[in-house]
Amino acid sequence: MQPVTKARWQIHFCVLLWGFTAILGKLITLPALQLVWWRTLLVSGALLLIPKVWRGLKAMPARLRWGYAGIGVLVSLHWLTFYASIKLANASVGATCIALGPVFLSLVEPWIAKRKFDPRELLIGVAVVPGVAMVVGGVPTGMRMGIVVGALSALLVALFGAFNKRLVEHGDPLTVTCIELGTGTLFLTLLAPLLPHAGPAFVLPSLHDATLLLLLSFGCTLLPFALALVALRHMSAFGTQMVTNLEPVYAIVLAIVLLGEQRQLDGWFYAGVAVILAAVFVHPLLSRKQAPASQPELLGTAESHSVVE
Repeated sequence: MQPVTKARWQIHFCVLLWGFTAILGKLITLPALQLVWWRTLLVSGALLLIPKVWRGLKAMPARLRWGYAGIGVLVSLHWLTFYASIKLANASVGATCIALGPVFLSLVEPWIAKRKFDPRELLIGVAVVPGVAMVVGGVPTGMRMGIVVGALSALLVALFGAFNKRLVEHGDPLTVTCIELGTGTLFLTLLAPLLPHAGPAFVLPSLHDATLLLLLSFGCTLLPFALALVALRHMSAFGTQMVTNLEPVYAIVLAIVLLGEQRQLDGWFYAGVAVILAAVFVHPLLSRKQAPASQPELLGTAESHSVVE
């Protein structure tokens, strides 16, 4: 098998694994705060066992460590709102909202990166509005708060992606991920007392939840992260983005097959999903350019892995 073909299959497998994160988020009975706390703790703890990470930490300037730590706060808030959206609605709604990440990125990145705004990006943003309206109309009233929280999660992942791009070339991917998720664990620990309705950060999971948390942390986070590190060396940024944009599709199909969520949603929801995904796929076509492959640290720490140009 040619390296590019093999890499493409590896990325598809990674995207499939990332699609399972929404399913596992629904199956784990822990509230969103505790779920994310355990996930960030397990992944960052595992990375600290790698000598290369310690060498990267020692070599990294303090100012850069603080920069990645700040991005880690955004990562933890993104994951917190993503899983809260799933808890408030379902996996299909959470995955659909996260598909808005590239749209938000096209609007916020010019401001953060201080580059000229491209009117084509505004068109993409406008194009998803009918899709969002159909999605809202296609879910039960009780799930609509999940859409609001999910849209906030998509905005956070866009901010995370834009800020991470500014620092992306200055650190080893494993070290960067460890700093961001380690900071996320600490931030959620400090945040928990301010959210009394969410409960304490540390809650000992049941055997059922512990098993799924291990699968989420290692099978759906570290494993695809490691595969992406290798695969992205052989793929263009455009090719990677077109594959990773399939993540909401995989998640929604898995939610139908494994959770039967189509019984909770009507045709308007799926029509809206089609409109949103069409806009997401058109965006890289309009802005296609030669660029290095997507940075794996972005792919390793976000649910929406399509936010990199």
